[in-house]
Order: sequence, then structure tokens, then C-alpha cells
Amino acid sequence: MVNPTHNTSSSKPTQDNTATVTPMAQNFNHPHRQEIADDLNKLLDIFPGEIRQQLQGHDLKNKAIEVIMDLGRYPEVRFPGQVEYLSETPITQEDLQYSIARVGAFSGDNRAGIERTLHRISAMRNRQGEVVGLTCRVGRAVFGTIGMIRDLVETGQSILLLGRPGVGKTTALREIARVLADDLQKRVVIIDTSNEIAGDGDIPHPAIGRARRMQVAHPELQHKIMIEAVENHTPEVIVIDEIGTELEALAARTIAERGVQLVGTAHGNQIENLIKNPTLSDLVGGIQAVTLGDDEARRRGSQKTVLERKAPPTFEIAVEMQERQSWVVHPDVAETVDLLLRGRLPEPEMRSVDDEGEVIVSQQTPERPLPPMLSNSRTTATTPVQPGGWRASGRMRPLPSPASKQSHSEFDRMLAQSWQQPEPKGKVRTPGPNGEDWPVYVYPYGIGRSQLKQAIDVLNLPIVLTKDMDSADAILAMRSQLKGHSKLRGIAKARQLPIHAVKSASMSQISRSLIRLAGMDDPNTPETANLALFSHNGNDDELEALEEARLAVEQIVLPKGQPVELLPRSPQVRKMQHELVEHYRLQSDSFGEEPNRRLRIYPA
Repeated sequence: MVNPTHNTSSSKPTQDNTATVTPMAQNFNHPHRQEIADDLNKLLDIFPGEIRQQLQGHDLKNKAIEVIMDLGRYPEVRFPGQVEYLSETPITQEDLQYSIARVGAFSGDNRAGIERTLHRISAMRNRQGEVVGLTCRVGRAVFGTIGMIRDLVETGQSILLLGRPGVGKTTALREIARVLADDLQKRVVIIDTSNEIAGDGDIPHPAIGRARRMQVAHPELQHKIMIEAVENHTPEVIVIDEIGTELEALAARTIAERGVQLVGTAHGNQIENLIKNPTLSDLVGGIQAVTLGDDEARRRGSQKTVLERKAPPTFEIAVEMQERQSWVVHPDVAETVDLLLRGRLPEPEMRSVDDEGEVIVSQQTPERPLPPMLSNSRTTATTPVQPGGWRASGRMRPLPSPASKQSHSEFDRMLAQSWQQPEPKGKVRTPGPNGEDWPVYVYPYGIGRSQLKQAIDVLNLPIVLTKDMDSADAILAMRSQLKGHSKLRGIAKARQLPIHAVKSASMSQISRSLIRLAGMDDPNTPETANLALFSHNGNDDELEALEEARLAVEQIVLPKGQPVELLPRSPQVRKMQHELVEHYRLQSDSFGEEPNRRLRIYPA
């Protein structure tokens, strides 16, 4: 926003493709950042008369952040650290319509702009879809804002900017695009979903330099435009603001794997926020639970089930924008994520700018606690002491008190039913294809031996069932049985044994858990179901029905994303078909009346 007396030399555009911009006061008195805002008159023209006059005569208008107009409330202007009312007359519906008529069309995310400016107008609506509030944000382009990370921008590596709303992520993104396009002469394409980076209208704002801008008709199609930009316009750099959905995260990974530099933003103050976010964790490599062998767990001094990074991160560099002049830089995101998953705090670079414009780089451990989800995998200096003696070995059992006699007898009954087979002599290990310790010794609790044995034999899994909890690597139990039996959980905790719970005793649940225990589960690859797991008596009709369901899933539902209806079957056969569909992590429903009741399979 600019004092009108200083606007005489820049009130007219010199060319049709140049928006009107006005030199601003330096950014909060910082001598090495030049701030440029769009013509103030274009923003003031959308306000009703009294509000416009108050803004024009305000002493602090050059530092205004946004103007708020809510139905039935006084209009207000917000500055850094303070808020002031602009009128003693509440906003009416006529005032809102006056402003709406003077801005561009609102998109699907309820945002509009003023053509060839960076100003942003966001709408609040009631249940009937009528606008009841406006947030008019002053658009500014700040040159020199990325001086702290310019060396990182020039490396060609993908960069992710993190920070709370309003900290300046989009402003930095706009400046990065200009530097890459003008100074480094790279082909830059901006995916501008809400027209916030390059301004409203078909002609992009000059603040992005020679970078090109692709607009997005509907916010939910942003991921498709990202892929289209790579396929059609041969960019060297893709710039994207607010990656917020799983499809957008997947599109970002696809772009990075094609060798295109990616510069994007995501909401979250710290990199730990992305690790805990299942939607966006793929940006930093994704997280998966891994069961370690005895020797590896002892070597690490950790639990046997730990969290590890699943793949290389989409963004090699992450920048946490804590304040406008203080950023935390993680130059190696992979190393940072690995340290956090091991329960250790990383030591990133702390970058700031002094009063002389010099970049100060220091390396220190941030004073922040480890997130609760990651603290479970914290390593310890010593290996936990394993309890010994008759009681720990299970050869001596305490006499139950009268109050707990019933619960203990039920516990003992479940222990007895869990296994009825002689224990193998010794514990033999052989290395797996990736260096795993095979076989995995599993202690079952509350699950039938025949189902477990059938799944292990059919899937040819390197798993041995054991009734000796001291020699077990993990416990496999029914979730319903774990709720009322703290004794089993206490024993497992004392022996440092992970417990894997299954919701039901269906073959799909059991086989999936066993595959995961063996470390052979790949979530990115659809499982090939073995029909013998789901056929209890193996007759031809059941196998035919299961083969029909398998072909429908693998040839239509998964590759084409289309729902499929199967032929009418009996309730018993439909139940097996449901289990088979669940094995592929898909949903299915039965519909229709007997004897024509049949299955419908839905895509993910």
C-alpha cells in the first residue's frame, strides 16, 4: 500500500503485459529487502466509500496486512501486532456485494483476485452459499527474501518450505521462481491453483519474471495439472504452492523421479509434522514399521519393532520458516528423518540475516521435544535385561486370588488353546534375501492352529510357531482377547516382544499379518491372492467363485478403477469372496434378494 503522493511516476503501465507496481517502504526497516506492492488504488477501489477514505488517510497503511469485512460487524484493518476498526457502521449485505462486484470470479476454494495484481480476496459463506464475510489480503512481492537459501536454490535439488500460515511461504516461492527463471535461465513452470503466486487474470504478475504460469480450474485437479506441466511443457523446475492431498504428494514424487527440480510448500511448522501426517509423509520418504531380528535389535539397543523410512524423500532439502528473518534448514532430509525415527534430534542449520544483510549460518540442536509417535522408537544405550528364573520361564504359575480366579483361568485356557504341538529343538536361523533373520518365531494367542498352519504352508512363509514365549520374536493375537488380559501385555513388555493384533480370524487378516511379520509385505504392490487360503473344503464351485472375484479385481477394479458386480452366490461363498476382496484392501458389499444376492466390488 502506497501513499498517493509517491505514486505519480508509476500510476500507468508502460506495456500491456506489465502490471502497475509501486515501490514500497522497506520491509519493516530491513535495509536489504526491497518490497513491491501492487497499485493500492486497485485494492481501495473495491471497498465502499467510508472504508476507502479511512484507508487512504491512515498513517500505517504501508504496513497493512489485510482488511476484514464480516456481515453485521465493524470493518477492521490488521497490521503486524495490532488491529483497528475502520468504521463505526456495521457491514451490510450491500457493502459485501459492492466489493464482490469489483473483483474476479471466486474459484472452488472461495478465492478471488484483482486482475494483474497479487491482492487476494477470500470469501466466507453461510449454509445457503451466500457470502457473509471477506478477507482482503494485501499482495506484496518481496525481492531479496531468499538470500538466506540462495545457495540451496542454485544446487538444483528439490526444496520444501514449511511454516505456519502467514509466515511468507508463498512470497518466498514467488521470489524463488523469479531467481530460477531470470538469474539462472531455467525453464520454470508455476502451478498456480488459487492465482496467489502470479496474481489474478490471464497475464501473470511481473514479480515471477520469465517463469510461466499454469492456472488450475478446480483445486481438486491440481495433481493432474502438475503431471500435465511435466508432460507437455518440458520444464526444468516445477513450483507448486500448498501440497495438501495424497494425490498431490504422489504427483510430486512422480515429478521428482523424472529429474525435474521441485519447489513447493506444505502446511506444518516442522518436519516432524510431515512424518506424523499419513497424507504427506511420502514427501519425506514415508514411514513403515519394521520387525528386527534378535541380533539387529541388540546391536541397535532398540525394540524389535521400529519405524523406518520407506523410500527416498521427494524433497532433498527442507526449510522451516520459523520467522521472516530466521529459518531452519535441513540440507539432507533423508538423514534428518532417519535420525528422528531413531529417537535422536537432528542438528540442522540455523540461518538468519543481520542488520547489514549478511547471512549468519550456525549449527545447533533445536530445543524442541521429540514427537510422541517417534519417542517410542528412541534407542537406549544398553540392552534391556531379560528376566530369568522359574516364574519368567513360565514353569511356575502363581496361585490366583478369589477375585481374579476367573480371569486367570480364562487366560490359562487361551494359552493352552493357542498351541498343541511339540516344541522344535533349538532355534535355527538362516539369512533371508535382504539379510533378515529367518525363520521368524511367532507365539500365537487365541488363534486356531489349523488356520495359521494353512496360511504358512500355502504362502510358504519363513515362520515357525512356538509355545515358548522366551524363544519368540513376536506375538500374534486376536485384538478382542488383548483388551481384557493385561497379563499377556505385561509379559510381552517384560520380554520386549512386539504384539501384532488381528481384528478377526479371517484368512485375509491372518495371512496379511503373517506376511508382515515375515517382512515380506510390500504396500506398493497388490497382493496376489492364493485361492486355497479362502476355500475351506476345496470344491469346484467355491474355487470358481473365488477365481471370478480374483479376475474381477485384478483385471477390472485395480487397473481400470471401475466397480464390478459378480454372479449370485450362496452366503457361504459370498463370505469367502468378501475375504478375498479384503485381501486386496478393497471394499465390497452384498446386495439383492436371495437367491439372486451377489457381490459388488468397489475400487479404492
